Amino acid sequence: MRPRLRLLTCGSVDDGKSTLIGRLLHDAGLILDDQLDALADASRKHGTTGEELDFALLLDGLDAEREQGITIDVAYRYFATARRGFIVADTPGHEQYTRNMATGASNSELAVILVDARKGLLTQTLRHATIVSLLGIRHVVLAVNKMDLVEFGQPAFDAIVGGFRKFAAVLNFSRIMAIPVSARHGDNVTSASRNMPWYGGPPLLAFLEEVDVEASEPTPFRMPVQWINRPHLDFRGYSGTIAGGEVRPGDAVVVAGSSRTARVARIVTASGDLDRAQSGDAVTLLLDRELDIARGDVLADPAHPPQVADQITAHLIWMDEASLFPGRSYLMKVGTQQTTAAVTALKYQLDVDTLSHHAAKTLALNQVGFCNLSTAMPIVFDPYVENRGTGSFILVDRYSGATVAAGTISFALRRASTIPLQATAVTAGARAALKRQRPAILWFTGLSGAGKSTIANLLEARLHAHGVHTAMLDGDNVRHGLNRDLGFTEADRVENIRRVGEVARLMTEAGLIVLCSFISPFRAERRMVRELVEPGSFVEIFVDTPIEQCIARDPKGLYRRALAGEIKNFTGIDQAYEAPERPELHLLAGRDEADVLAGQVFDRLAQLSFF
Repeated sequence: MRPRLRLLTCGSVDDGKSTLIGRLLHDAGLILDDQLDALADASRKHGTTGEELDFALLLDGLDAEREQGITIDVAYRYFATARRGFIVADTPGHEQYTRNMATGASNSELAVILVDARKGLLTQTLRHATIVSLLGIRHVVLAVNKMDLVEFGQPAFDAIVGGFRKFAAVLNFSRIMAIPVSARHGDNVTSASRNMPWYGGPPLLAFLEEVDVEASEPTPFRMPVQWINRPHLDFRGYSGTIAGGEVRPGDAVVVAGSSRTARVARIVTASGDLDRAQSGDAVTLLLDRELDIARGDVLADPAHPPQVADQITAHLIWMDEASLFPGRSYLMKVGTQQTTAAVTALKYQLDVDTLSHHAAKTLALNQVGFCNLSTAMPIVFDPYVENRGTGSFILVDRYSGATVAAGTISFALRRASTIPLQATAVTAGARAALKRQRPAILWFTGLSGAGKSTIANLLEARLHAHGVHTAMLDGDNVRHGLNRDLGFTEADRVENIRRVGEVARLMTEAGLIVLCSFISPFRAERRMVRELVEPGSFVEIFVDTPIEQCIARDPKGLYRRALAGEIKNFTGIDQAYEAPERPELHLLAGRDEADVLAGQVFDRLAQLSFF
């Protein structure tokens, strides 16, 4: 039997993906009698094929799917013929479920892309083909379905195949096998169709049984460490799934990114020790000496180590309703590694209709882009084209926990290795000691007109009179210089706070207490600034004034203009403000006078021994 094949079906909605796999299972004799009875019952209740069996219902397991006649989740099915075993991921066609399709593609070796012969190539078809390519699938079956509805005509088939091959010319597919099929009636699914004598190729199942998807070049050994296995004092193993290459007892391994090496003493599994383990095997490695290894480390071939960098380029498939904002901090997961990361530059957005590159400041749901990312700590990786296991990652929203993007790493930026941090003779601690104070960022946040700048100014005057060394960064003032190139879109607001946070951090290294007065409407950016400095050195001060009072004050006339529609993206009117959840200080500015509130902050800073 040939090696097991992992494949997915994809394409636009209603192109017949589930029906194709259901028909394949039926005609190959792989459906049990009780499953046929259940299918017949489901077809009567939810079917769309009249008195005939609706084979799509074999894979559409969710009630919502059966009622709507669409696939929502990724449905996985395992089956085997006499010649090969298969794992099929039946993925959704609707645009809003593109993230599910990407999930199925990430573990597949071959894609069956379906096209409705009547409709031709649609945007979602092209989007799926692009994602298939980005996620490293090099073997594609173009299944032109519903040929019965175009009278099994070759011209319709040839036009679709010609258009797809032209589109896919730059997608790096190793092979595109085009097959005309009628999934509903079984033409060219498991046996050759008499209705299309002009097609001389194999039916779908025969091709899948024979196709060779093995990589031509062997990959070096890689194993991300998932768990330190320590059942007792005499056993210390490193558990994980091998992401590339193979390993044998006696082989040398290195902890990637370090010079720590050892040799493999044993390869342990639940079924006993192995003489060899390869990509895809879940094993525990015992080494001939103890090394300082933790979850997230990567064991690798010392002769061919992976790359280590904190700045990379990557393709992103954006999967969230909220758009990508360069500069925003996300949680990045690369195998078992975890760190924070931010997109530092969006190089371009990829047009899935034409594969052309467009300038963009953000990515919306289902859009694909190429970008630079900066990580809080160096990550271990291989370019995705060399190793899918160590070259892929996801980005997670740090508040909701939702996966917002899937990415494939292209290469490390040169600056990642050529610009090391420069050590300074005078440390930040020494500068602070000279001033006899503890540096900090005092971050005043609240709506426009809440009184942030007024309170911050009064506080700085008190601190100055007390001999405290301070600096003031005000939202309006920095837009006259440092951030004069930024507007007020969400993306620009994120970048505004990122820049201010970096400047404030540098000022704390000079030993200063930095007062920052910014609306800063998003929690994610305020958290990003907090994490730039040592714990306890960021004081979030929520200047809480009811919006009705802010509108009544309206010192700059901005609310009046925003309510009249003259100003767009105005916080509190047509842009949300995310109030702090646990600020260090919560000032009820709608109730107390500004000098009283400044005194409260001064007293709190004194209690915390900042001066």
